[in-house]
Amino acid sequence: MKKFLKIVSIFIASIIALIVLLVVAIFVIDCFSSFEPPQVNVPKDGLAIDRHAGFSECHGGKIRRNDAGIYELMLEGSADERGIAYSTLAPQLIRYQEDIFVDQIRKVIPSERYIRFLRKLIGVFARNLNDKYFPEEYRREIYGISLAADSSGAYDFIGTPYERQINYHAAHDFGHVMQHYLLVGCSSFAVWDEFSTDSSLVVGRNFDFYFGDDFARNKIVLFVRPENGIPFVSISWPAMIGVVSGMNAEGLTVTINASQGKMPMETRTPISILVREILQYASTIEEAYQIANQHDTFVAESILVASAKNHRAAIIEKSPTAIALYETNENAIVSSNHFQSELFENEEYNAENIALTDSKYRFERLHELIDSLRPIDENRAAQILRNRFGLNGKDIGIGNEKSINQYIAHHSVIFKPDSLQVWISTAPWQSGTMICYDLREIFDADFSNEIARHELDILPDSQAIKNEIVRKIRFDAIADEVKKATKEKLSISNFLLDELTRLNPELYKTYTIRGEYFSSQNSTNQAVAEFNIALTKEIPYVSIRKEIERKIEKLSD
Repeated sequence: MKKFLKIVSIFIASIIALIVLLVVAIFVIDCFSSFEPPQVNVPKDGLAIDRHAGFSECHGGKIRRNDAGIYELMLEGSADERGIAYSTLAPQLIRYQEDIFVDQIRKVIPSERYIRFLRKLIGVFARNLNDKYFPEEYRREIYGISLAADSSGAYDFIGTPYERQINYHAAHDFGHVMQHYLLVGCSSFAVWDEFSTDSSLVVGRNFDFYFGDDFARNKIVLFVRPENGIPFVSISWPAMIGVVSGMNAEGLTVTINASQGKMPMETRTPISILVREILQYASTIEEAYQIANQHDTFVAESILVASAKNHRAAIIEKSPTAIALYETNENAIVSSNHFQSELFENEEYNAENIALTDSKYRFERLHELIDSLRPIDENRAAQILRNRFGLNGKDIGIGNEKSINQYIAHHSVIFKPDSLQVWISTAPWQSGTMICYDLREIFDADFSNEIARHELDILPDSQAIKNEIVRKIRFDAIADEVKKATKEKLSISNFLLDELTRLNPELYKTYTIRGEYFSSQNSTNQAVAEFNIALTKEIPYVSIRKEIERKIEKLSD
């Protein structure tokens, strides 16, 4: 009895200690997590908007929506002027984007109480975002944008409008942390001299950041002529001033690809803000590297930088603890989601990334496509970015993570830094027309008319749109239906199951989805058969293969 009471007393004491620690933690978090907004001069009566046929104008800013449904936004002036003009011209877009973002968060974390607690944890984790790790120029610009954010109190459980917008700019980085970098992989490349048709630089990239179809619905081509620095274009979404893909008027381009590294314990400069500073203030690879070296970041990232002045491209490989500049002796360079420099070559996380994920496969596939299509121009670059097949042209299924084109890209973009031209994808995914913009003309463009160089547009991939994309959309719809039935242990028709296979017979997910369904129906032999078929297909991660093998072993016991 005494032993039992002792165990009970220890248990109770442990619970009390945990509660005390939790209260202390919350108190400490509250002390550190408040973000002081910058002192921005905001006009008391707001700014007047001049509405014209086809576009709106305010305080030097302009916005229009092109025929493809993409918003074209021009900003100029100081950080305060840019931010306030943005919030004045696009308030509905800013609010809609936040609604979609929060809806996605709620799907993952339904409890607002838990979200509030996470907000406190993130407050400590992100306490430096409002200090030296987040340049004041960009905090001022974001504050101006936050004036258009929802102020009804509906999102107070996440933070104030300013706090929320600051944290959203680190969403790419937080995504690394929360998922331990197991993100869908981006692919990018650059070629020059004999690898390109006219010896000029050609850069291509797929930004495979997927946060739902609604999140990608309103894309923005953001043109900025800042008071200080170099004018530039960035492919973005509402309220996002950080850069993931962009080119400046000096012919320098930047794109980012996530990599793997040690789990960080606190934030530093968000990678999209670091890249924004490079784009705004660098014209050479050396200047870009110098800026990157001045900032601490809290995720591992490859930054592919191409420069017309250098007439080449290089990759800045940056982790929370080290930085390297990777260059190649060839006239082509490729980036997927692992580091290539000697500094990181044998680093534990990088070696694990190469061995266990799809990054090396896509890296090799990019080289294969470049070698087969060279010399590369913008049209052949589009062919590479639109290619969904595996090594040696193998059919690995529509939507396989090992594909260069996974049919999930937020955007696909091609740059020609020497001529300051950029091509941006339109729906569906990379397959629609790629619209051309010319930075030599754009900042003086008349927004009442089309500002793109449509005579230079890249034609849509009609075959993919008619065939593969129709199949993918139907496949995704049936897959969702089967998953729902599996979760609720309901039965569905064999016709739907067979159609799932017919639509995407080479994708491993087809058979894991079928296997899970048959398992939920206690059809053990059929489930094992489906999982075994999945193992014969191209599987992107070793962890997925092991999970399938565990399921087979469990069902076979």
